[in-house]
Amino acid sequence: MSSIRVGTRGSKLALWQADDIARQLQDEYTDIQVETVIIHTRGDKILDVALSKIGDKGIFTKEIEKELIEKRIDLAVHSLKDLPTVLDSRVCIGAVTRREYPGDVLVSHKAYTLDELPVGARIGTSSLRRVAQLKHYRPDLQCVDLRGNVGTRIRKMKEQDLDGIVLAYAGVKRLGYESFISENIPYDIMLPAVGQGAIAIEIRSDDPITLDYLASIHDPTTEMETTAERAFLKELEGGCQIPVACLATRTGEEISIQGLVASLDGTQVYRDSLSCPATVEDAEQAGQKLARHLNYMGAEAILREIRTLGEDR
Repeated sequence: MSSIRVGTRGSKLALWQADDIARQLQDEYTDIQVETVIIHTRGDKILDVALSKIGDKGIFTKEIEKELIEKRIDLAVHSLKDLPTVLDSRVCIGAVTRREYPGDVLVSHKAYTLDELPVGARIGTSSLRRVAQLKHYRPDLQCVDLRGNVGTRIRKMKEQDLDGIVLAYAGVKRLGYESFISENIPYDIMLPAVGQGAIAIEIRSDDPITLDYLASIHDPTTEMETTAERAFLKELEGGCQIPVACLATRTGEEISIQGLVASLDGTQVYRDSLSCPATVEDAEQAGQKLARHLNYMGAEAILREIRTLGEDR
C-alpha cells in the first residue's frame, strides 16, 4: 500500500479530525501518501430539522461506509458518537484515538453560567439528551432547536439573542472557540453522549493491512471506556431520539461507568453507576449490566413511551 485514502464529512470539525488522523499516520509512516476524501452525508444536507425528528441511525456515516465498502476509500474518520452501535458486518472500528475531555460546555455571549441564567432563559440545542438534563436541573429554561457546526451555532446564538448554547467541549476546543466557553457543565448536571470526545476510525473487516497501520495511534483506554458506553446504549436501543447519556472513566485498573435515562421533559431521571476491571470484555459486560439495571429501575417505561411518540410523528 503506497497511499491511504481517508474518508470524512466536509464540516470544519470533521475535516479537523480527518486531518489530525492523516497527520498522525503521515508522521508514523513517512513512505505513505495520505489523501483526504470528502463525502457528503444525509445529515449534512438536512440542516433545518432536528435529528430527533429524522432518525439518527447512520445519518452522518452511511454514505461514507458505502465508499469504504466499495473500496473508494481505505478508512473513515468519524466522531464516535455518530457511529451506530450495530455496524454492517463488512466494516469495523479499527482504532479509536486518545479521547478529548468528553463533557458538555455552556457557551454564552452574555457570559452566563447555568446558575446565573435568568428565569426563562433561552438555550439553543437540538439534543434531546441535553434538553432533558437541562430541564431537570432548571425547569424554567426554554430550549430552542439549533443545528449546524460550532461556528454556525455561535453565530445563530448572537443573531437570535439566545442566552446561551450547549456544545461538546471537544468540538469547541478542536476548532479554537475555547474563549467562548462560559462554563464546563459538571457531570452531575449533564452526562455526555455515548462516545463524545472520541474519534473512531472505521475500516473494512477484511483489511488487516490498514488495521496494522492504525495500531500506532490506537488508544486502549479510550477503547475500554467507549466500549462500555456503546454497550450501554446498544442494550437500551437508544440514539438521538432518546435522552440517554453515559460516561465511562478509567482510573488505574478500574473503569467507573455512569448512565442515565430521562423523560423528554426532564421530570423523570433514572441514573446509576458501577465499576468493573479495566478490560474491554469487562467494560462491555458492565455497560450492558448498567443498562439493564436502569431498565429495572423504571427507565424501560420511559423508553417505550418515547418510541411510541416517535412512531406517531
